[in-house]
Amino acid sequence: MGIPTREQLLQALDTAVKMRESGDDKNFVAKSLLSLNYRFEKAVHVIDILKVYLHSGSGGTEHAKLVKAIQEFEKAQESHDRQDKFGLE
Repeated sequence: MGIPTREQLLQALDTAVKMRESGDDKNFVAKSLLSLNYRFEKAVHVIDILKVYLHSGSGGTEHAKLVKAIQEFEKAQESHDRQDKFGLE
C-alpha cells in the first residue's frame, strides 16, 4: 500500500468534510478519516516535541511541553473513546 501524497491527503480530507456536511457518510468513512487525521496530527506533534526534548538533554521546559502534548493527545483519544462508548457522533 502506498502513502498518499500531501495533495492527495488534502483532497481526501476536503472530500471527507464535504461528505460530512452533506450527510453523505452512511458508512462513516469520512468521519473515520477526519478523526484519524486529527489524532495523527496530535501524535506527530508529540513526536516532534519528544525529539526536541531528547536533543535538549532533557531540559525542564522541554519536559513540560512534552507532558502537555502527551496530555492533549490523550484527551483527543479519550474523547474519541467516549464517543464510541456512548454512540455519540
